[in-house]
Formats: sequence, structure tokens, C-alpha cells
Amino acid sequence: MSSVYDFSIKDREGQDVSLSDYTGQVLFIVNTATECGFTPTYADLQKLYEELHDKGL
Repeated sequence: MSSVYDFSIKDREGQDVSLSDYTGQVLFIVNTATECGFTPTYADLQKLYEELHDKGL
């Protein structure tokens, strides 16, 4: 069975990043497709980050 740590994602510069680099850390995975029209929700995600960053998010 695969786990989330078996996958890689692209960072902002298009470089592959292995999710295994984040083993033992909190992961909050969000599909941020910018062409979908839901980019206003980024403000809510930023607020969530600001509220929970000091707690490990």
C-alpha cells in the first residue's frame, strides 16, 4: 500500500520535492490549481496558516 510519503510534488520553481522530506511533520495538502477560479480561497488558507503556524502547521 502506498502512503503520502511515496509521492513527489512540484515546488514553485517546478522542482520535484519528495513528500518523504516531511516525515514526522504536519502536512496540509491543498490543490492550488490557479486556473479553476477558486483562488480567492487562498486568503482563507493564509488565515488558517497564520492562526496555526505556531502550533506546527
